[in-house]
Amino acid sequence: METVEKVLGYSVNTWDQGFMDKLYASTNAVGLVSELLLATLNTNAHVYQVSPILTLIEKHTTKYLASLFALPPSTSGGISQPGGSASNSTALVIARNTLYPSTKSSGNGSYKFTLFTSAHGHYSLEKAAQMFGLGSSNVIPVPVDPLNGAMLPGELERLVQESKAKGETPFFVNATAGTTVLGSFDPFTAISAICKKEGLWLHIDGSWGGSVVFNPEYRATRLAGAELADSIAVTPHKMLGVPMTCSFLLGGDMRTFWESMTLPAAYLFHNDAGASVDDVYDLADLTPQCGRRADSLKLFLALKYYGEKGMSDRVSRAFANANHLLSLLQHNPNFVVVSPDPLPCLQVCFYFARKGRLSEDAEANGRLTSEVAAKLIPRGFMVDFAPGEKGKFFRVVPSAGTRWGTLQGLVRAIEEVAGELGY
Repeated sequence: METVEKVLGYSVNTWDQGFMDKLYASTNAVGLVSELLLATLNTNAHVYQVSPILTLIEKHTTKYLASLFALPPSTSGGISQPGGSASNSTALVIARNTLYPSTKSSGNGSYKFTLFTSAHGHYSLEKAAQMFGLGSSNVIPVPVDPLNGAMLPGELERLVQESKAKGETPFFVNATAGTTVLGSFDPFTAISAICKKEGLWLHIDGSWGGSVVFNPEYRATRLAGAELADSIAVTPHKMLGVPMTCSFLLGGDMRTFWESMTLPAAYLFHNDAGASVDDVYDLADLTPQCGRRADSLKLFLALKYYGEKGMSDRVSRAFANANHLLSLLQHNPNFVVVSPDPLPCLQVCFYFARKGRLSEDAEANGRLTSEVAAKLIPRGFMVDFAPGEKGKFFRVVPSAGTRWGTLQGLVRAIEEVAGELGY
């Protein structure tokens, strides 16, 4: 018992109101039940034989998620993955093996593959390129709009042509639904047109912002054109309060997933010969992982309890909270806001600058931010910061459960701590 108490005592309490540091927060009672159920069952969702109901739940849940994104109803679906980075990595392999089938057995060969992602995209693409022999230097960053942080389609097209002119083989574009720092959504329709013209796979990393698909208002304004993607990553353990880990890779045509990932492991997989992908129930045959926790149960139970409307309301509350914080900062002369208005997602980015005077010294601004952030922790607030042209700035992520009084307290605490530090 003493050891358990020490683990709890030396851990970060993500249930606390002041935890606004990362793109997730606490779960809820339904989440705890789902984790307890999975731990009790202690089974592997790799083959139907040992996880029959959990396999059916995963197939049902991913098909439902694909329908929310308006992916083709007859061929779409998805697979559970152990996090957004894994979803992105798996998409990369599926894309390469689908567009260039010989690479599945022969490797990259003489191809010098290139892939493209927003300059504000997640580092998981570079990590995947390292792992799969593509090389992180062949991940080409696409410039973004300085006003909203979204990828510039014209720049993407230019970079693809430049890559081709060098004798390289562009094959994959990673668009983002909710970048990690500013929360930007890329223009999917315009990017899709370039991908179709050039024969490129379009993947959307919606690990963060993809969950707005549950809310009709934000789905329409943030995810327009997402249905044109070949694959989409979405991670409910972030915005939706589902326990970690719960992430999915969705596809418009699940036949590509199977054809690119299947291997002859007859000692384990017993899918019928000639079966369609809808009849594949040994799900590890569609994924890199053999050991697979049945994480889809977490979202399934949350949906059963809260319903689609409950998820939609959760997204609305989170956006209302983030916009309230933005308004507090905009009306306070001691802050300089970095985030676009309206906010693309839930992150609120800003500098503390007494009377609105931001130093010309970027290092000084960054030092202020990091020092204040550290001193906020004893006051009950944990927030993060990110690099910017004018130095490191605060990045705060309210959730659906954040109270407005907490946000007002955070603003006061930043002002007070900055004053105590002599800023």
